[in-house]
Amino acid sequence: MDKKSEDRVQWIYSSKTNSELTQRYDEWAKDYDRDLSKFFGWIAPQTAADYLAKYVHPESLVLDAGAGTGLVGLALAEHGFKNLTAMDLSEGMLKEARNKKVYKKFDQMVLGEPLSYATDLFDAIISVGVMTLGHAGPDSLNELLRITKPQGYIAFTIRTDVYLENGFKEKQEEMESQKLWEVVDVSDEFHPLPIGEPEVLHQVWVYRVLN
Repeated sequence: MDKKSEDRVQWIYSSKTNSELTQRYDEWAKDYDRDLSKFFGWIAPQTAADYLAKYVHPESLVLDAGAGTGLVGLALAEHGFKNLTAMDLSEGMLKEARNKKVYKKFDQMVLGEPLSYATDLFDAIISVGVMTLGHAGPDSLNELLRITKPQGYIAFTIRTDVYLENGFKEKQEEMESQKLWEVVDVSDEFHPLPIGEPEVLHQVWVYRVLN
């Protein structure tokens, strides 16, 4: 395990503000793909893309919320998705995503803040590695819901400890009780970083928007 890479992940987790998080991702962007693949064995993009592809047609307009360097876009492209929008807080990460040549549009926005997308715009949203330590909180789900079309899908990965301890469980259940969305699929717990952080567990949640 590369100590510098391990420290970078903890450095990201420890970000106190969105501005600090943005700056840190900008600095990491060029080495991100190598570090996550070689030193962590990052599998969440493919796992989440496989789940979304079970419910969403490849011609659909899909937002990759927190797209980073575009690893999720590559995984979706393997399923035939072509109408992809990449959104991320870091311009440095989006620059790397452009090089993947799988997205049609790129937007620098912060998940957890108001998004400048029209209501009911996207057929589906996927968000991987964003519902984690030092990143988007449970209220970010409100905006994802707003910009997804009725009967559209929202798929995201979340750390199991963050789900239980940071308000996501309560928020997701509240939105379901309000009949804003319904669960259509939940993965078993899996190890998204089996090399670098084998103790960390994630799940994929897939919701269908009802209103």
